[in-house]
Amino acid sequence: MRPFLAEVHGNASSIHSAGRRAHEGVETARRRVARLLHCRPRRIVFTGGGSEADNLALKGVVFARWPGPGRVITGEIEHPAVLQAARFLERIGVPVTWLGVDEHGLIQPSELEEAITGDTALVSLMLANNEVGTIQPVKELARIAHEAGALFHTDAVQAAGKIPLDVEALGVDLLTISAHKFHGPQGVGALYVRERVELAPLVHGGKQERGLRAGTENVAGIAGMGAAAQRALRGLDSMAEVAGLRDRLERGIRDRLPDARTNGHPDRRLPNTLNVTLPGIRGESLVVALDQRGVALSSGSACKSGSPDPTHVLLAMGRSAEEAHRAVRFSLSADSSERDVDAALAALDAVLDEMANTVRFLPCK
Repeated sequence: MRPFLAEVHGNASSIHSAGRRAHEGVETARRRVARLLHCRPRRIVFTGGGSEADNLALKGVVFARWPGPGRVITGEIEHPAVLQAARFLERIGVPVTWLGVDEHGLIQPSELEEAITGDTALVSLMLANNEVGTIQPVKELARIAHEAGALFHTDAVQAAGKIPLDVEALGVDLLTISAHKFHGPQGVGALYVRERVELAPLVHGGKQERGLRAGTENVAGIAGMGAAAQRALRGLDSMAEVAGLRDRLERGIRDRLPDARTNGHPDRRLPNTLNVTLPGIRGESLVVALDQRGVALSSGSACKSGSPDPTHVLLAMGRSAEEAHRAVRFSLSADSSERDVDAALAALDAVLDEMANTVRFLPCK
């Protein structure tokens, strides 16, 4: 990213030398992102992040057909970017069908077969859940959508860099990724758009990104995303080791808290994600206590965002509100080590010993 922050300030749409250098930076990144997804570079549209890419996929498909048939089918455990986009479409009269999940967060293909209708324009179901890591049977779900004449979009933001992504093998028409989820910069994402898929743009203006995303490109951010994609592709071989670290962490937690419950599918889950409900412990309080000891994790509770509501993902999986408030998520990466895991467990020991009375579960106020 540094050359485009410090030296090359040209507009990537300009034909002078600085513009050509910026343009080449964008196109190099496009090729690198395309290799991560096993597609042609022309199929990649850069956006301002995963949320924008999700919105472009859902609204773009519906508005391109407006006011024709435009039913959308999505899931109850989707990322808020998809959930809120679908709810917006509902508010303006687009019919939306919501699919539930089982106790592991898995969508059954038979549920989609029952729900899909001839007026369905788009099915949008995530590849891997961002909270519990459950991996959906996207290839089969996409096949069902196509047999009914619908397009298929998957939010693969959480999956990118953790499991191999091949848009042809998955059979998807649209796929979302975000750079910061595989060690790239924040504020830049991409949408894969299969050839001949028609989208209406959300941002109107110039002809950037084939007219699908107007505005001068964030050249430095895009270059960073390309570099991160290249690194992520090389790092896929190390994900088995990451899964081993995740399992080491899970065993350590269970040794200390035998009644801890893992949330997510026991087998079909990302190698780096561990979501657990801890008995008698308020998740948000544990996040704060461990953060003070150098361990960063997240809570299943939305308390710190100002909302008393527990996470919609765990509620959809059949957990009670109290269980959802007691959940925490640990995320690992190829940069994690056994030493990191052991340090996290040592910090947990300290919290359990020293703060037993203060981290016990209390409902959000």
